[in-house]
Amino acid sequence: MPANTRLVVAAAITDSLEAPRQLLAARRSAPSALAGLWEFAGGKVERGESPEHALRRELREELGVEVEIGDEIVGPDDGHGIEDACGDDPVWMLRPGDADTDRLVMRVWWARILPGADGAAVEPRPLEDHDQIRWLEPGGWRDVPWLPADKRIVEALMADAIERHRRAYC
Repeated sequence: MPANTRLVVAAAITDSLEAPRQLLAARRSAPSALAGLWEFAGGKVERGESPEHALRRELREELGVEVEIGDEIVGPDDGHGIEDACGDDPVWMLRPGDADTDRLVMRVWWARILPGADGAAVEPRPLEDHDQIRWLEPGGWRDVPWLPADKRIVEALMADAIERHRRAYC
């Protein structure tokens, strides 16, 4: 029997959608096999939920923030099996899956934290699934031990950020 495919969404939270410099990383607190590794905040899309709605919900639950969602960082892997959420669009493979475990694929968007209702800056807090968050400075996006599946996403984000800086300043 083939594996079911579950869609996960995540945000590359940054200080600027036009010219990203800082990147927010969140350290996993569970399960024990992943505890201490860093990832992008986000989570699984629930049945009947759009990926963008799921992303906003997960960021409220995990970090206590509202976000502006920017461009998607399109993955290199096949999204087949989740046509309602991805169509034929590529995704990021997290886990291939087998007869006993679901296949996990991820879609990732740039995001920026919105100010609060009073206009003041809102600081993210590790509320669920994480015990620490950290703003990574330019040149330091590789400075934490990322989950293995997220390492190539970090590389794609760095390449995209460099291109965004070129467009913004040239």
